[in-house]
Amino acid sequence: MRAGTAGGRAGRREPLSRHQLLLLGASFLITVGSFAVLPYMSVLLHSRWGLGLGTVGAVLAAASLIQFGGGVFGAALARRIGLRATMLTALTVRTAGFACFAPGGGGPVLAVVALLLVSSGAALYLPANKAYLVAGRPEEERPRLLALSGSVFTTGIALGPVAAAPFVLSEPTVLFGAVALLFAAVCGAHALLPPVRDGSRTGRAGRAGRTDLTDRGTGVRGRPPREPFAPAERAPFAYALLSVYVFMYFQHYLALYAIPRMSAASYGFLLMAYALLLAVLQPLLARWTAELPYGRALRLGFGAMALGTAGLATGGPVGIAAGAALMCWAEAVLFLRNELEALARSAAPAATVFGRQRLAAGFGAAAAALFGGPLYGAAERAGDTGLFWLAVAVQSLLLPVAGWAVGRARRDQAAARTTAPAPAPGSGPASPSPSGSGS
Repeated sequence: MRAGTAGGRAGRREPLSRHQLLLLGASFLITVGSFAVLPYMSVLLHSRWGLGLGTVGAVLAAASLIQFGGGVFGAALARRIGLRATMLTALTVRTAGFACFAPGGGGPVLAVVALLLVSSGAALYLPANKAYLVAGRPEEERPRLLALSGSVFTTGIALGPVAAAPFVLSEPTVLFGAVALLFAAVCGAHALLPPVRDGSRTGRAGRAGRTDLTDRGTGVRGRPPREPFAPAERAPFAYALLSVYVFMYFQHYLALYAIPRMSAASYGFLLMAYALLLAVLQPLLARWTAELPYGRALRLGFGAMALGTAGLATGGPVGIAAGAALMCWAEAVLFLRNELEALARSAAPAATVFGRQRLAAGFGAAAAALFGGPLYGAAERAGDTGLFWLAVAVQSLLLPVAGWAVGRARRDQAAARTTAPAPAPGSGPASPSPSGSGS
């Protein structure tokens, strides 16, 4: 019955509304503007504002943690003031951040404040953006919409650094000013979006769903109830953390490893090809990804990352390119499947779910930054940095198995507590329960 219903809905796929098209177009411009600046921040903080490399690393780590982990605050704000109002607030904060970069005489303190503002705005924006995109659409439409969103963001990531390259070092003040104006215009465009509901949805973990109107424009008053983090949601959270943890080794350390083995121009072409391939793969694989059983998607995704990082360990251009392609495929499948599973298992508003997944990504990215440097240094001292990627490949194989074992043990413990027989009335003192407490 379910397959037939899904097939019928797939055959009557609704076209994107003009508001969804506006949101996707704005998302592209936001990413182009952001990645016209952010990939160059380490160079700018060091050469333009004179920060030491150790300080630069600490600032970038803090900004990354805010950008990813702050998604839970974005979700909480969306519950309180609504999706549209949250996006407008986030874009206002990001516009202010890029405007703070613009003054030519600004010192390093102002630059750090500006970067943290930009990161805070990103944390607030993304959960509300994704929740607005899927609001009111049936479950079968989510894979296509989220894949289109990812494709738009990835295309912006590919084009932003290229567009900014001629200006970022020679005319940075002009670049910062242009990006601030772009964000102000995009913020104005978001004001044209109507209020929508982020609620009335039920996941597998909570079939007794509720209606939670999260935009003040709906007329609902009072504080929205706080959504619990149900046990069914823990697996997508944990596997999102692990997948981002493994992936961020690739994101952080590929440049350090690849540029000595190929020209800088070749590496730049590789990054652009990666982003464009991801932009194509995400929507093409969306329906197939959604239909994959979750366990199989995890095995395929983590397996592809293990093979990809092992390919990088060969050190040759072909191995690096093949490894990057496998990592691209894993990102397209695994990250989307984790989001879809989190949505399906939760009755919470979509912005809350996306915020929690961003928090998981923040923990994973922070852990990779914390352990990756010492691990890469150890491989350098051993005289073979390919060992670094082999260590990452081993982690990609073992960590999901460990996560599954922990989850299985917790389920077994919960089942034992649930099925423990209660003592018969009047049968005397009760024996200790499996949890260690008397009845």
